[in-house]
Amino acid sequence: MPQSTPANGLLFALVSASLYGMNIVYARMASFAGASGSAIVVYRVFLMLVLVGIVVAVTRSSLKAARDERGTLLLLGISTTFVSVCYLSSVAYIPVTVAAVVFYTFPILIVLASPFVEGTKLTRALLGVVALASLGVVLVVGPAFGDLDWRGLALAFGASIATATQFFAAARCRKTGVMAKIFWIHVLVLPTAALIGWAAGELAPPSVLLAAPFAVAVTIGGYVLGFLLQFLALGRITAVAAGIVYCTEPVVAAISSALILEETLSPLQIAGGTLVLAAIVANVLLEQRRLKDAPLVPIAD
Repeated sequence: MPQSTPANGLLFALVSASLYGMNIVYARMASFAGASGSAIVVYRVFLMLVLVGIVVAVTRSSLKAARDERGTLLLLGISTTFVSVCYLSSVAYIPVTVAAVVFYTFPILIVLASPFVEGTKLTRALLGVVALASLGVVLVVGPAFGDLDWRGLALAFGASIATATQFFAAARCRKTGVMAKIFWIHVLVLPTAALIGWAAGELAPPSVLLAAPFAVAVTIGGYVLGFLLQFLALGRITAVAAGIVYCTEPVVAAISSALILEETLSPLQIAGGTLVLAAIVANVLLEQRRLKDAPLVPIAD
């Protein structure tokens, strides 16, 4: 079996976060054309299941879930649904940058909850890294918060809580193979997302995706690859380490929104991006120090 490699886990998390950062910008573009977040989630989950089925058939991978992880997979499916639906729907009501700063309270939630969930000791160094990353995120995505729709804020914060839950659950789900995880999670996500979309009156036929084909394609493609890399990362590093690395996402979102949606980046935002990158480097060094003498453990891929 392959060995757990924290360095690879950090790299997977970094690339995944970057893909998610671009994903939300194109989701906003799609919402302008009438493709709701709920509709995109339903159809991209369907595509994910098709792709997983093809990969499993070609590689003859097992879809068997570890018996003692089935409850965790259920929690992963529910939390993943709310992350996707809430975050993608939030940008229909508030700008990408505002949604991102609210959503990115989840690394703080992870660190603060980690002593109770993972028994992690909150060191001064770790709290300092979180504070640095959080300050950077606020500077990057901190526009004026006047005249904002409360629905967008509530959806973004709901996505934050769901993401913290997802990270803790994924870090505890190490026996089940990656393909099996992705398959069973999305089997749970599909009906849940469809029910939410139907209840919200946003469940449209597939033709709605043609309203903004390129934006929808990037949103779906970025999610598929980003999700795969996320779960490869969370099988190798802790939820706390991953949460801090994922602070890259709003930086990428801010840069992408400036380039694609023609929003401008101020010197203050550039300084914030630098702080986030500094926090990521510090986190990598702390994680390497923590795992320096730890033995490698086998994981399921």
